[in-house]
Amino acid sequence: MWQLPAHFQREQRQLERAGIASWAELARVDDGHLRRLGADGGASEARLIKLRGQARLVVDVGLEPAEAALLLYAGIATRAGLADADPHRLLVQMGRLQRSLTGMAAPLLDLTTLQSWIRRAQRRPTN
Repeated sequence: MWQLPAHFQREQRQLERAGIASWAELARVDDGHLRRLGADGGASEARLIKLRGQARLVVDVGLEPAEAALLLYAGIATRAGLADADPHRLLVQMGRLQRSLTGMAAPLLDLTTLQSWIRRAQRRPTN
């Protein structure tokens, strides 16, 4: 069973009521379905769209949910966007973002990790 962060509990409940209970299932949901879920109340369509973007990075690239979330906050929302990213520019951007979100307590990402993510995104077939 997947567990979304506490600030997405309303969205998780709405998704699970709709029978969506995994990153893989959420990654396959189309815009119309997300719109209907948001209109039914209890969940924000915009937040559902963000979660679907996170799910697609988790599924399409094989990232951990927290890694995918960090990429989304840095403006990388798709496998193709990650595949085309400049690793050095992304390192600077992600470092600033990670420090602003978590402070210096969390270990910062390194260039090797980002290059690995980019290579994985480049190797994955486009759906």
